[in-house]
Amino acid sequence: MSSKSLPYKRIVVKFGTNLLTAGSNRLEKDIMSRLSSQVASLHHQGLELVVISSGAIAAGRYKLGLAEEPKGIPYKQVLASIGQSRLMNVYEQLFEQHGITVAQALLTKADLSNRAGYLNARNTLLALLELRVLCIVNENDVVAVDEIQEAKFGDNDNLSAMVANLIDADLLIMLTDTAGLYSADPQRHPDAHLINRVDKIDAEVERLAADTPSEMGTGGMVTKIEAARLATASGVSMVIADGRLPDVIIRLAGGEAVGTHFLPSALKLESRKRWMLSGLCVRGKLFIDSGAATALEKKNRSLLAAGIERVEGKCQRGDIVNIYNSRGRRIGCGISNYSSADIETIKGAHSGQIAELLGYDYGSEVVHRNNLVIF
Repeated sequence: MSSKSLPYKRIVVKFGTNLLTAGSNRLEKDIMSRLSSQVASLHHQGLELVVISSGAIAAGRYKLGLAEEPKGIPYKQVLASIGQSRLMNVYEQLFEQHGITVAQALLTKADLSNRAGYLNARNTLLALLELRVLCIVNENDVVAVDEIQEAKFGDNDNLSAMVANLIDADLLIMLTDTAGLYSADPQRHPDAHLINRVDKIDAEVERLAADTPSEMGTGGMVTKIEAARLATASGVSMVIADGRLPDVIIRLAGGEAVGTHFLPSALKLESRKRWMLSGLCVRGKLFIDSGAATALEKKNRSLLAAGIERVEGKCQRGDIVNIYNSRGRRIGCGISNYSSADIETIKGAHSGQIAELLGYDYGSEVVHRNNLVIF
């Protein structure tokens, strides 16, 4: 099958810890070999691929002969430091058999949180794709604590969505040791069925994810749904599938209905809005009333002070803020024209009152529609 007949051109593939270890305490090279062969096959067909790989901590733990993972962030960072080179060594050997050069990129939230860092990372990854070099990406656990603390990246789940966002990918494939998202926990409910397609990530989808048991790694179904929200809002298709299935990567790249597919909720966004949507440099939260939410979601309006009910966190003028509806669901984000202190003063007020309340006026919009991304 030629690349011209495939529905996707640029694909990000994420391998979870439980998949790479088969639930054991070590990396399983046979499994990694099968996955790498599939990636190599698509690479040779002309597709552009980036691999997000967990497994460094597991590799480090096995090298030290530890039966259990030590508690505490410093020890986990030591394991990541020991294991990362071993993880990359396996990939280098496997892809060398297919004549493919590999590169390594270790990223942290801080690397992408400012606009310049975001663009530098983007330019590097795109240049590697142009040179036909396969990049293996991982969270830089040695210096970053977000993933290890299960706070932000969640075992590379959200990182994979951010990389898909970063390079304008067409498809994000998230491979794990489960078939996808189920209607209920299949271990407790024999009649549970696999959900093949998700058109919109709503409260019911989030509830189903919360009911699904977590994997051995730091991520579970909840973080995968968080990643799906970011990916689909950026115009990227995403699928969660069982990485143990024969030729699963090739089948998914060909458009086969395997696992749970999450359809894009928006067209491809331009780069500045994708960066805003990534949530990497959010400085505050704005909670708005139902009328303001309708204006933003249905009428493509700007966010005015009158619709803001409360402010959380601290932000300065020009910072990115997350926007939540009255039920506490995040509906978008945008660049604020006012600081959090200013918003605290003008919230609920009509636009004509801003100058009187503050002594100055940066405009009637707290977040202008041109600087706004709605999910």
